[in-house]
Amino acid sequence: MQIKIISKEPINKGWSCDKKYCATAEDGTKYLLRITPEEKSACREKMFQMQQKVAELGVSMCKPVEFGKCEDGVYMLQTWVHGQDAEEIIPSLSADEQYSFGVEAGKILKKIHSIPAPDDQTDWETRFNAKIDRKIRKYYECDIKFDGGDKIINYINSNRYLLAGRPQVFQHGDYHIGNMMIENGKIVIIDFDRYDFGDPWEEFNRIVWCAQKAPKFASGIIDGYFDNDVPIEFWKLLALYIGSNTMSSVPWAVPFGEKEIETMLNQAKDVLDWYDGMERVVPLWYFESK
Repeated sequence: MQIKIISKEPINKGWSCDKKYCATAEDGTKYLLRITPEEKSACREKMFQMQQKVAELGVSMCKPVEFGKCEDGVYMLQTWVHGQDAEEIIPSLSADEQYSFGVEAGKILKKIHSIPAPDDQTDWETRFNAKIDRKIRKYYECDIKFDGGDKIINYINSNRYLLAGRPQVFQHGDYHIGNMMIENGKIVIIDFDRYDFGDPWEEFNRIVWCAQKAPKFASGIIDGYFDNDVPIEFWKLLALYIGSNTMSSVPWAVPFGEKEIETMLNQAKDVLDWYDGMERVVPLWYFESK
């Protein structure tokens, strides 16, 4: 490691397999140190390179500093964010402040999506239809069902045609209020662990977490991204993407126990309420926050 670390304190947050630390260098500078096990390290160098590309765009983020091999696998040093979790701060702000932060987050996302996907990507329609099929199959195989699941499946199947010809770009992969911090009055984006390449509009599938915490913030993200001119095609696809995620959320939660299952069942109920049983394409939280 080129930067000499003299102390480190473990961070026990998040779903990543990485060991995370607040590391302090000789000069007193703090860094986020991530150590990935060897068997999970293949994609980490690529993630570091993609974060470098995002940082070059001037995005407010946890910036990549150093990458290399270590005894336990591979390590990555990133800048330390001296701020507070957005999901703790934003819901307590005024409606106008929430919306303003949302607009800022939407504009940041637009910058991230300016990075194109590799030319050898399988076309999006083929990729995402396969993903839909897997998620619906897992839902049917799961012992736990929720009221309205059939309505979501019917909406998805009726709107698969919207996937044709969609562009593909670099995606953060988990863009929501839980992966943002507030530092010096600005949004800072963290945790690119689940980066991918795909339809830029699919990136909004995690906005359910924002809408549950702060609907004004969620609305601001969309308005900021589209510069207050949101196409109807976006809303139709967003309902498909959120619906697809919802179908797989309960099967995903089962191994983690009752608390996570309850969280996902409540989220499925919220989704069905927002979309009036999938009879509307613009979610109620967007209108209600205007």
